[in-house]
Amino acid sequence: MLRRRGGPGIVSTVARTAVIAGTAQATANVVNNAMAPRPQQVQQVQQVQQVPDPAAPAPTGLTQEKIDKLQQIAQLRDQGILTDAEFEVQKAKLLAS
Repeated sequence: MLRRRGGPGIVSTVARTAVIAGTAQATANVVNNAMAPRPQQVQQVQQVQQVPDPAAPAPTGLTQEKIDKLQQIAQLRDQGILTDAEFEVQKAKLLAS
């Protein structure tokens, strides 16, 4: 018969290690999911990054200055500086002027 020497046994150590590893993996999954871009965000970035054809005329009412400002506020939104709601307010003001 084996005697236990006062410290934790190998089974407890292995079980504790498995719990710690599982917790670390779960935390990593949460962080990765939180940081992953959502499909809507990817689509918005792609739309902003599309370069208009210089030969094509700008849509009526939109000057190059307004387009540049829209791209700037879109970048601020994409960087998390502006919320979606703040972006929409700024966009509406810009388009109304």
